[in-house]
Amino acid sequence: MSSDGRPPSGAIHLREARVEDAPCLTRLFLDSRAASMPYLARVHSDEATLGWMTHVVLPGTEVWVAEIQGGGGAGEPVGFLSVDGDELEHLYLRPDMRRRGIGTLLLAKARERSPEGLALYAFQRNTDARAFYERHGFTAVGFDDGGRNEESEPDVRYRWSPSG
Repeated sequence: MSSDGRPPSGAIHLREARVEDAPCLTRLFLDSRAASMPYLARVHSDEATLGWMTHVVLPGTEVWVAEIQGGGGAGEPVGFLSVDGDELEHLYLRPDMRRRGIGTLLLAKARERSPEGLALYAFQRNTDARAFYERHGFTAVGFDDGGRNEESEPDVRYRWSPSG
């Protein structure tokens, strides 16, 4: 059950990502960013983003996919996370799947994979993401003017440790 009382429309299953997930994960990434951060500059084409997902994210980080298991067929991807050591690189959901507990499930997997602690960046204006991470025990430890990211968007550095 989710925080708003709505269950997902099927059982959620987490699995490790495969190379053939690249197109779907790219679409999730692009759609999620467009829906939650419409102000964010698009600095790469869809094709370049697919190349990045295929050749950088999938082979270079640990990626987990959240799927809705339906009527006996393959699951439908509705979110993913990417972890590189103790860095939570990406956590994105399909826009219509937000506030159903899927992000919390993915975050639990990230914590399982990095039990000593996690760090991440979130854009300062992404108040929904910031509230999500703060609700889950992350603490803001630094603010940046946007000079460290391609979008030139001010961001916040967060950390979580199991000891609080």
